[in-house]
Amino acid sequence: MGQASRAGRPPQHCGVIARVSTLRPAQARTLSHMKSAVTSEAIASSSPSRDDGRAGLTAALAITAISAATLAGAWFFQLVLDIRPCPLCLEQRYAYYLVVPLGCWAALAAARNAARPVLVAGFAIIALAMLWNAALATYHSGVEWGFWQGPTECSGPVGNFGNAGSLLQRLDSVKVIRCDEVQWRFLGLSLAGYNVLISLLVAAIAAWGAISSARRRI
Repeated sequence: MGQASRAGRPPQHCGVIARVSTLRPAQARTLSHMKSAVTSEAIASSSPSRDDGRAGLTAALAITAISAATLAGAWFFQLVLDIRPCPLCLEQRYAYYLVVPLGCWAALAAARNAARPVLVAGFAIIALAMLWNAALATYHSGVEWGFWQGPTECSGPVGNFGNAGSLLQRLDSVKVIRCDEVQWRFLGLSLAGYNVLISLLVAAIAAWGAISSARRRI
C-alpha cells in the first residue's frame, strides 16, 4: 500500500525542478530590468558630463580660430592692401593678442578635464576682454560716423605744426592716420564696425563655454 502510494506520487525532485524552472525566467526578467535601469541611469548621468566637456573644448577652439583669423585679416589689410591702422585700430588688436593664447590654453585645459573653476575663470576673462573690445570698436565707429569727438591726436582739426619748414619735416618723418576717416567699407560697415560684431560673437562663445564648464560634473 505504502509502496503503491509512493509509486503513484511524482518524485520530489521533479517538483523542485518545476519550481526552479518557473522561478528562473522571472528572476532573469527582474535582473534584466535592473540592468536596464542601472545602464540608463549611468548613461543619463555620464552624458551631460561628456557633452559639457566637449562644449568647453569646442568653444575654446572656436574662440582661438576666430581671434587668430581676425588678427591675420588685420595684418593682411595693413601689409598687403596698405590700409594702415589708426591709434584706435591698434588698441583694438590688444584684446586679440590676449585672447589667442588664452583660447589655446582653455582648449588644452578642457581637453585634459581641468577643474571647473579654472575653465570658468578663463572663459570669463575672454568674455570680458571681448566685451571691452566691442565697446572700444563701437566708440571708434561713432568717431568715424561723426557721432562724437575722437582722440585729439588722430581726429578733429589739424593742430599748429609751427612754421612751414618744420611742417614739411614732420610730414616727411611721420604719417598720421586719422581715426575719423574711413579707409575701407563693405556693406556700409568699416573695419571697426565689423570688429564690433566679431568681438560680440567671441564674447558670446566664451559665455557659452563658461556656462558649459560650470555645468560639467567633476
